[in-house]
Amino acid sequence: MKRDEAIKLVQSGFEQLESALQNGKSDQLKAYLSTMARFHNYSFRNLVMIWSQREDATKVAGFRTWQKLGRNVKKGEKGIAIFAPMRFKVKAKAGAETDSNNNQQDSSTDSNSMIGFKVVHVFDISQTEGDSLPDFALVTGDVGTNLERIQQVVVQNGIELEFENLGSANGYSAGGKIVIDESLSDAEKFQTIAHELAHERLHQGVRRSETTKKVRETEAEAVGFIVSQAFGLDSVTHCSDYIQLYDGNAETLRESLEQIQKTAQWIIESVGAIESEASEAEAV
Repeated sequence: MKRDEAIKLVQSGFEQLESALQNGKSDQLKAYLSTMARFHNYSFRNLVMIWSQREDATKVAGFRTWQKLGRNVKKGEKGIAIFAPMRFKVKAKAGAETDSNNNQQDSSTDSNSMIGFKVVHVFDISQTEGDSLPDFALVTGDVGTNLERIQQVVVQNGIELEFENLGSANGYSAGGKIVIDESLSDAEKFQTIAHELAHERLHQGVRRSETTKKVRETEAEAVGFIVSQAFGLDSVTHCSDYIQLYDGNAETLRESLEQIQKTAQWIIESVGAIESEASEAEAV
């Protein structure tokens, strides 16, 4: 792939993503956020309790919460025990007080005080059935042999690449190592590798401490989108929604214009170079 062609692809992708961000959150993202708001953020103690009883749990909620989401707990399912705070109404006497007419009054007041915990039960989504929960927009399209090529780019740059069952995350980078969820589709793997490769290029060392998580995720996802778009994948809604989850917007995107364009162009050219080498080898 020639440099001029790569530059045009980067510019086109950047403009398309900027336009999507200006349009705000998609209906799919709004539905997703509304649903996720119904799930509690459990304490560390409760997370340990959930894990000890059901290691594969992903989304847990109480019986009635699942009903409100259009799902029912399957017959015979055993609940996951967690602790919930108990609140009791108690009467606290603060002693006698004098009113404006020098008459003594009993200042007893009712107040709510949290005393102890009780055991309640929640259920994982796998223990329920019914309506599907709204999810993120997916990355779609035929990535073909480009998935193998972007993996080669990672390895050729001295970065370890592994595929594991991550469950709740699509992937992560850890300074010289990228791990991708093995259950993703090929298109999603390609986009996620591009995203994590951007983290490796942009957010290691000093620059990591100089940027916020919002900026880092906006930059990485923008690179992932532009690279994916350049190789024929459809990911604009997915990437726009992802950036907005971290409160990123078109302005955040523009502030990182140079970093995003340089990194996306480098990945596109690197994948293109491997493609050219493969074509030349076949021609010999």
